[in-house]
Amino acid sequence: MARQDYLIALGSNMRHALYGSPRALIAAALKALDNANCQVVTVARVIETPPLGPSRRRYANAAAIVRTDREPDAMLRELQAIEHRFGRRRTGKAWSARTLDLDIVLWSGGAWAHDDGESSLVIPHPFFRERAFVLGPAATIAGRWRDPLSGLTVRHLLARLTKPPPAPR
Repeated sequence: MARQDYLIALGSNMRHALYGSPRALIAAALKALDNANCQVVTVARVIETPPLGPSRRRYANAAAIVRTDREPDAMLRELQAIEHRFGRRRTGKAWSARTLDLDIVLWSGGAWAHDDGESSLVIPHPFFRERAFVLGPAATIAGRWRDPLSGLTVRHLLARLTKPPPAPR
């Protein structure tokens, strides 16, 4: 396969015994990605956001463009292996605190869907259009990337999501 670019969302809201704060853990995860036959092309600055769901810890979130020759399923396996090395345990509980979350948001190959019974992957990420903590950092490094389903750019999706409601009449 030819080299492909992936837009990866990174998040953490737990300290790690070795790496420290969620912000430091994201930096370490980026180094791990860069050492995993992937080239980290560019990284958005880390932002802090409130959690979704019942978790009480604030998240550190960022986005990165990563270049590799991996197919999407192989890239997902690599991201999950990195999460596991950084202490991520998949409990099945949605919205739980986590040391590291790495998600494929978009890739230069367009849309992708695969489910083999053990794992499933859908690109673009099904919920990225609704998440300012993904779109905000992503817009700073991949603002012109287009959602292959809507045709809208990441910057446009962020503007739609964050525009203020109309004033009452």
